[in-house]
Amino acid sequence: MKPESHETAVPTSPQPPHPTALRSAALRWTFLLGAAAPLACLLPPSAKPSAAAAAKPPALEKMTEVDAWTAVPLMTPGTNIGNTLDNTTAWETGWGNPPITKEYVESLAHLGFKTVRLPVAWDTYAIDGWIQPDKLSRVGEVIDWITGAGMFCVLNIHWDGGWIDSDKKETFPKTFDTFSPEAEKKFRSYWEQISTFFAGKNEKLIFEALNEETNFKNEGSEQKAYATLTRVNQLFIDTVRKTGGSNAKRLLIVIGYSTDIKKTCGSAYALPKDTLPGRLFISVHYYTPYTFAGLDEDADWGKMRPTWGTPDDVKELDELFDMMKGFCTRNDIPAFIGEFGVTNKKESASRIRWLSGVANASISRKMVPVLWDVGTDVSRREPYSASPDLTQTLAGLAPAVRVEPGK
Repeated sequence: MKPESHETAVPTSPQPPHPTALRSAALRWTFLLGAAAPLACLLPPSAKPSAAAAAKPPALEKMTEVDAWTAVPLMTPGTNIGNTLDNTTAWETGWGNPPITKEYVESLAHLGFKTVRLPVAWDTYAIDGWIQPDKLSRVGEVIDWITGAGMFCVLNIHWDGGWIDSDKKETFPKTFDTFSPEAEKKFRSYWEQISTFFAGKNEKLIFEALNEETNFKNEGSEQKAYATLTRVNQLFIDTVRKTGGSNAKRLLIVIGYSTDIKKTCGSAYALPKDTLPGRLFISVHYYTPYTFAGLDEDADWGKMRPTWGTPDDVKELDELFDMMKGFCTRNDIPAFIGEFGVTNKKESASRIRWLSGVANASISRKMVPVLWDVGTDVSRREPYSASPDLTQTLAGLAPAVRVEPGK
């Protein structure tokens, strides 16, 4: 998602909050560069980081090769650390969340999560196209906590202001609803930097190309928009694979069109090619119907739904997941439901029905369901407790079964 606030699980606006609305919080780091003062991440150095200041890459780990279908039950279920490292105003604390702690990460494993998706804003804090050492070090620290707790970590380039496929012409005029040469240069460079830095991490680290910014509607036609996404996904795969190390065989996640099931399963969508078979996931998100999952009040385009769970609701859910299963079977690629979530301002019974319905629809069709959470369903503060709704949802999950490729 393109989150708006800490309080709502599924935000309705793609714009970050105004700085005056943010809670003040100190940025507490211990990096190779020394302790950073509050908002020091917004004070750029003048050029590419020097070798002396460079962050230290993670040590080489033993890599166990695993194909995507085999990984599905090992990764199920998952959750996001949302509204945190994806913030574009003050990074980790900009939406009111505290800095991520090792204890919080370990609490996710104790709750039964097997995957943590880590959305990151890279471009906002890069200087002249270079990711700064403190950012690489901090992300690396969190990844180590996640994988050290036995979970998979999915690392991406998140919304990050919209520079990849901007819907704000005044902010990114050259990348307005398209994939400009400038965006392509940065996209390739960032993935070179990220994947090179983490090349020694083992199979527990998975890279995801980007987030939802894949409309490219200003490319000239629907056909060209879809073709652009295929090109972006291909650029991601080729860039990561060429950096070597464990990246040559790492599991990767490519993106469906607008991360929308219907738009991805249509004939216009084409998957990219990989250098070896069975190492890709396809990512889609699920917030259907958005009038229930996302709206806290009526909007000019729709009326807020307070409840969910009628036979027609369940039928819609099953039909969409059956459609996605058909795509996965035809293309021999499992689905990564990278985000699903519902605002916490709905009645508990309906929230549980919807969360359980989406998670179990994923599991029964051999997909990986990953909750979008911004601190509302798992507290970011001690004792890092789960909400009653999430506790009941997790207790009712069907077991994830080991599957054979293409089955």
